[in-house]
Amino acid sequence: MKTRGLKLSGTCGEHLIPVKALHIHEVQSLPAPFDAVFIAVKSYDTEWATQLGLANLKRPDGVVVDFQNGINDERVAVVAGRERSLGCVITIGAGMYEPGHAMRTDAGTIGFKIGEHDGADSARARELARLLSDVAPAKVTTNLWGERWSKLTVNCMANPLAGLSGFGSAEVRTEPVPRRIAIHIAAEVIAVGRAAGHEVEPIYGIAPQRFLDAAAGRGFEAVESDLAASARHLSGGRPSLLQDVLKGRRTEIDYLNGHVSDQGRKRGIKTPVNDAVVELIRAHGVGASARTEDNHPLVERAPRRRGVKTDAQGRAAATRRE
Repeated sequence: MKTRGLKLSGTCGEHLIPVKALHIHEVQSLPAPFDAVFIAVKSYDTEWATQLGLANLKRPDGVVVDFQNGINDERVAVVAGRERSLGCVITIGAGMYEPGHAMRTDAGTIGFKIGEHDGADSARARELARLLSDVAPAKVTTNLWGERWSKLTVNCMANPLAGLSGFGSAEVRTEPVPRRIAIHIAAEVIAVGRAAGHEVEPIYGIAPQRFLDAAAGRGFEAVESDLAASARHLSGGRPSLLQDVLKGRRTEIDYLNGHVSDQGRKRGIKTPVNDAVVELIRAHGVGASARTEDNHPLVERAPRRRGVKTDAQGRAAATRRE
């Protein structure tokens, strides 16, 4: 990026944009503080990144925006102060497969949802939404926590299954075996989110209650069909956890499905499928490859469906539930 700029491609078109990119050790050379700092690191780096941003934030009106996957807003607020903290739920799909080159892989109508912790429709939230709309359409949400749990559901469904199998963002919704597992994962996440007092927003445009009903045996095939349909606009994307696996990096599993399992235990909500996902990802360790056959132990723990036959790649063809 220092030498040629930031390259963008994919569904956003082809662009090469000059940018001022700094390494962390160069932050000390900044001539002026920022009006807004976006915390866009992995969940396990939240605290130190927030502290670094806070040290370069304009006072008293500068804001810190949690721009991550997971439920990290409170962790950001502890460091930055609740009065200057907002959250942003990211709904675009993108990947970075080579340095300085970001590829957008979705064609969604909303890219970002900015919200205050208390649900206020504030002037600063609207200004941030206006700023982000230069990247993708953005809006202010008055239900930040419900949007967070909706995105957490998406991440818990897609990320670990892709990391275990090598499937892309579309395949985890269109291949029958991972899709079936994903529906049960979603139902558990929604149940825990509701138990925590949040009104979970729709997932892939599907009402949360439908996932709960499907996991209980009502309307499963219809949810499968809608999940598959929701992937039609995707263009070769990979969930972030699969990107981490391919790059040999630590994953965020403890802050995604692991968070759901922890919160479920605290609230008396059983989360057996999420528990199994966490166990399998942790067993892999850092630097393990993504292999389709690693879905198989998870399939054994998912609720059974009559007539499902899987091949060597973990694919299946069946629609009838017990």
